[in-house]
Order: sequence, then structure tokens, then C-alpha cells
Amino acid sequence: MSAPEEKKRGLFGRLFGGAETPAPEPESRPQPASEVALSEPSPVVAEVAAPDATDELAAVAAEPAPAQKGGWFSRLKAGLTKTSSKLSEGITGLFTKSRLDVDTLDDLEDVLIQADLGVETAARITTTLSQGRYTKGISQEDVRAVLAEEVERVLAPVARPLVLDTSLKPHVILVVGVNGAGKTTTIGKLAQQFKRAGRSVMMAAGDTFRAAAIDQLKIWGERTGAPVVAHKVGADAAGLAFDALKAAREGGSDVLLIDTAGRLQNKQALMDELEKVVRVLRKIDPSAPHTVLLVLDATTGQNALSQVEVFKDRAGVTGLVMTKLDGTARGGILVAISARFGLPVHAIGVGEAADDLQPFDPKEFARAIAVG
Repeated sequence: MSAPEEKKRGLFGRLFGGAETPAPEPESRPQPASEVALSEPSPVVAEVAAPDATDELAAVAAEPAPAQKGGWFSRLKAGLTKTSSKLSEGITGLFTKSRLDVDTLDDLEDVLIQADLGVETAARITTTLSQGRYTKGISQEDVRAVLAEEVERVLAPVARPLVLDTSLKPHVILVVGVNGAGKTTTIGKLAQQFKRAGRSVMMAAGDTFRAAAIDQLKIWGERTGAPVVAHKVGADAAGLAFDALKAAREGGSDVLLIDTAGRLQNKQALMDELEKVVRVLRKIDPSAPHTVLLVLDATTGQNALSQVEVFKDRAGVTGLVMTKLDGTARGGILVAISARFGLPVHAIGVGEAADDLQPFDPKEFARAIAVG
């Protein structure tokens, strides 16, 4: 692969499975791993080129994961089994006839909406099926093929790598979301990935309401060798963020990952506090936070739409990470979110292992939920 092609492909899609690859110097780009567990990135991801002063996030597992047959797609497919089974059962129950009719299409639209794909996507799929191509007969395989095609069409524009601006010292990543979404675990996994990419990382235990969250982040710090800024339980979260950014700047860290307390999007006081964190960070760096990641729990289904809307408006969300896709039949909600908001989806999670947080590939996701 030529140097330009290598740069265009991006680190976030080419370094999986490289636990034994030595970390590069900060100025250099990591070398490709000898074995890549992830398939080639989708065209949209591959075409995303970082600006001259940036490096795309390298996502490399810090610890070797047990060998798993079939690689990432097999794990993704297994993780989305509940979602794909729900869709498959609905489709199988409807398409017992050889021809399409209005009633069948209406019933299919209901099935797709109940699978959390969203009204817009459901209407697009049924419209495609009604346009004459299948008037002489249709199979369940035809329906699944159209479903996969339309889901990929919705998701392709939002599948973007997380870009790290190396001109910033540090690049500040604020991680937000409701209780139990997986923010702290996601931060730990990202810290591992950045460290494997040769970046210096600092973490801030901004969930000052929960001792367990502080302790959990400290464990991730020990595991990754990344320093953790933490105050006592109940301390002011904005003050902690201020201290962490100051320490990261003084220490020359490449990345500062800031955890935040889980907060319901309809709790005014908690959202006000989150806005205060942002204001305090900007006293040191007017451009901070440079990335605001909203971590979503797929099991929350339709409630995730409300979360995106509020956190986008109140915290300036720049991108999404969706976790726990392996524990729900509501994985289709990612399609509805993408259709409505168009926010970048950087990564998805289908398990607890470090390499179960992977860059989002729309083609693989569409195949996993539509074809099964």
C-alpha cells in the first residue's frame, strides 16, 4: 500500500489485532499490524482524510484478546442477534404470499418501526419495495437485501473516525451521557487505544458523585499507565476539570479524557452543572473541549433519541459511541438516531473486552441486523 493510500485509510481502521506492535514515537504514525482482525473500512471511513495537523484515532487493543473465530464481524453479528432475530421473525410472519400488497407493506412498516429503525427509514424501505421491482413476486431474502441496502444508506454518511488534533496539547475529550451508559469503561478503552498509538494520556475522574466511578477510572489508569486526576467524592466537578486541564497542559499530555457524572437529560440542575464544566475548561483553553462524546446505551431504545437531542444542545456533542448492542433487541435505534441527527458515529461496543469497542462500519452493521 502506498503512503498516500495508507494515510487515507486512517489509523482507526487498520490497527486492530496489533497487541504486539510496539508503540511508535509521538511524531510518527503507527505501523500497520501484521494481522488485522477488522475488515477493510467502508468507503466513507476510508475517504475521511485528517487535516495536516491531525491524526486519526488509532484503536488498538492494549491487551491481546482471546482468539475468536471470524473476527470482529462474527462478534458484531452475534451481538446483534436479538435485533436481527426480531426483524427476521417479523419479516417471516409477513411474507408468506408471492405478491406485495398495500396491507403487507403497511404491516412491514409497523415491524420496522417496532424494531426502532425509525419512521423515516421504515417509510423509505417500504417505498423502495413498492416501486414495481417486486410486483411479480418477492422473497424474504429480497426484503432483507433492501433492508440492508437502505440501512447502510442511512448510516454511511455518519460513520466517521474520531480525529485527534495533535497541534493541541492536550486534545480535550469530554465524555457525557446518562447513568449506566458505559462512559467510564469507554474512557478506559479509549485510553488503552491512545496509549497503543503512542500518545500520552491523562484521565480525569469527573464523576465525583460516585466513589465507584472514581475507583474504576483509577484501575484503568493503573492498567494503561495513564495518570488520573481525582478529587474526593462530592467535590466540584468543574473544579476538577479545571485542575485536570491545567495538569495536562503542564505535563504536555496529548489527550485529556474527562469523565462526567451520569445525568438524566431532563434534570435541569445536572445539565447546568455540565455546562459549567464546559465554561470552566474554556477559561484555560477557549476552544475546549475539542471533542464531546455522547455515550449511548443501546438498551434504552427510543429514549436515546431524547438523550441525543438534549446533550447536543446543552453540551455541544460532536460525536457518538453506542455501547451494549449485544444486550438488546433495540439495536435499530442507531439507524433512527443517524437519520434524525446526522451526528458522527465513531465507535460501537458489543462486549466488555477492550477490542469490543471498534470503529463503526455501516456496511457490516447493516448486514448484521438485516441478514443475520
